[in-house]
Amino acid sequence: MALLALLDEGPTHGFDLKRRYDALLGQERELKYGQVYSTLARLERDGLADGVGVEAGSGADRKLYAITAHGITELDHWLATPAPATGRPAEVFTRVVLALVSGRSADQVLDAHRRAYLDRMRELTARRHDGDVVDRLAGDYEIAHLEADLRWIELASARLTTIAAQVRAAGAKGSPA
Repeated sequence: MALLALLDEGPTHGFDLKRRYDALLGQERELKYGQVYSTLARLERDGLADGVGVEAGSGADRKLYAITAHGITELDHWLATPAPATGRPAEVFTRVVLALVSGRSADQVLDAHRRAYLDRMRELTARRHDGDVVDRLAGDYEIAHLEADLRWIELASARLTTIAAQVRAAGAKGSPA
């Protein structure tokens, strides 16, 4: 969908799509050229994009791609459809429960995650002044998620004694008598 949205601005080639994607969305993970071209091939196969010409470059000629009417419809539908709220617990939840089940310190698990999340928030906050508006928006998004995770860590820490007792009781019920 990202490539379709970029194609919606006008016909372009894979090299430019990669460059624009990386500038807008590749803050932590740039797109690989192979991904770009395999995705363009799938978009073309599925009728979402078409090859519309060739542009001469300093090296090999570059195939130009454009979004199709069907691609515009699919992009509009995807943008209008909310991403699923999975409700799945984060990995830190799983680690806390497994620490409790195995008799290890869930406090240490929570403390380690708390430190890592606070360090990441400090890093993102420091970088806010260096980036453009897209970088700041991405950083704000990540900070908001880290804040929510930190609130959960504080809640879990406050309830750890009760949770530990319940996890041990649940484990005892499941063990052979």
